[in-house]
Amino acid sequence: MGRTLEEDQLREFPFPELPSLSLRHASSSANLSVKKCSNYATPAKCSALSKALGNKVVFPDSAPYEESIASYWSAQEEAVSPSCVVLPESTEDVAIAVATLGHSRGHVGNLVGCQFAIRSGGHTPWAGAANIEDGVTIDLSNSNRVEVSSDRSTVIIGPGSSWREVYDVVVPQGLATGGGRVANVGVGGLVLGGGVSFFSPRKGFVCDGVKRFEVVLASGRIVNATQDSHHDLWLALKGGSNNFGVVTAIEQEVFEQGDLWGGSVGFDESTFEQQFAAFEAFTGNPDYDPYASLIHSMIYNFTTKTWFTIAQFEYTKPEAYPPIFENFNSLPTTFSTTRISNLTDFTEELAVSNPPGQRRMFVTSTYSNSAEMLKQIFLMANETVRQMEDVSGLIFILSSQPEPTIIQKASAEAGGNSLGLTVEDGPLFNFQWTLTWDDAEDDERVEQQVRDAYDQAERRARELGVQQKFIYLNYAAKWQDPIGGYGEEVVKRLQHVSRKYDPTGVFQKQVPGGFKLFD
Repeated sequence: MGRTLEEDQLREFPFPELPSLSLRHASSSANLSVKKCSNYATPAKCSALSKALGNKVVFPDSAPYEESIASYWSAQEEAVSPSCVVLPESTEDVAIAVATLGHSRGHVGNLVGCQFAIRSGGHTPWAGAANIEDGVTIDLSNSNRVEVSSDRSTVIIGPGSSWREVYDVVVPQGLATGGGRVANVGVGGLVLGGGVSFFSPRKGFVCDGVKRFEVVLASGRIVNATQDSHHDLWLALKGGSNNFGVVTAIEQEVFEQGDLWGGSVGFDESTFEQQFAAFEAFTGNPDYDPYASLIHSMIYNFTTKTWFTIAQFEYTKPEAYPPIFENFNSLPTTFSTTRISNLTDFTEELAVSNPPGQRRMFVTSTYSNSAEMLKQIFLMANETVRQMEDVSGLIFILSSQPEPTIIQKASAEAGGNSLGLTVEDGPLFNFQWTLTWDDAEDDERVEQQVRDAYDQAERRARELGVQQKFIYLNYAAKWQDPIGGYGEEVVKRLQHVSRKYDPTGVFQKQVPGGFKLFD
């Protein structure tokens, strides 16, 4: 998207400056009641954007508008209707749009001006995460450049790219980068929420591979945040989501990578307890193999009223059945797609089970490594799902992913991030509830049933002494608080960065989607 900027280059568009008010007075810390843009103001702002950006601003009933809205992953986000959509084609376009919208505030009473959304891949399922009713959506889909550096050390990625588009460029060159495990997931949101990859045990979270963020600030400034320049912003963006500006380019590490071994392996319900024990041993292995990763998913079959497992094994060397998977491989299986193939192939396999256009919900937790906790969650979920068997089209999945301490060690070696995790936390695992269903009339019921089950699981985790504060942002439900889960010290640092780079709180109050830094 646009041309590459030199380090430390800073540009600002000549929009009139507003009085400099602290964030405390402008919005967040004062706990003011926030009003949305009045009905007449948003169309006026769309008109102003259209005059500045021409046909890059599209309106309802036009083909580009409808294509943008229809391309969200969940049905909930598709149902949201902004007053207009901005389709920028350069960093400068984004700067014009953000400065125009940011300067609509006026600072009159508690009116915060026209609200807007920022969309990269559009994969977060809840309504309003990256779209906005009656506001302005900045859709970064055209920001899809993928360019490997001449020295083959980094790749510059537009945040609107999918990981499929990234791998289509790097894999044929014998390279890889820490990125999404599902081909159709977008780049921007995954990176800014931390991100987990098949390479995390070696490379840390996806955000740990970022060398440079190109960011449009609320004023229209374009800055490059690196470990050496705007270091505080660089660190904040590694987990701090959409709270500081619009990221328009990500320069990320690439490394030599050949074929992998992996695939999906099926197990039935009769070996669940052995699977839980195998998972605990895998996650807590003191000699954890840095080439191994695992996604363990239990799925309810509404026809047979039984459960089954699909485990995704990945080993980032072309070596079949490595010893670290031995405790799983010793169990009877129902099917296997394991093979030696390339990174793209394995991410496409996972994309098949994640089609767009359905009603979806994520809820997530983090626990200390414990087979007993896995068993307890399953027992609770089994009671919950049987109360929901009449929900049309329901798919009910419980997924567990190891977070061995080797990941936190790799993160620290890469310069750190803002997730608040340390080696001292011990081996952990991420747990995710994923539900898909057909009808909007079931939304409230599905969400309440799962929230009740989640609350019950958290109480049981406290009793077992395995509850952890960390909540993985990219899997969090709208009502969860992943930023708070980073810890008080990190939250204070993120708030300081927000006040420094966005002193009037544009990205706190005018961009309501995502997870905010202030109450």
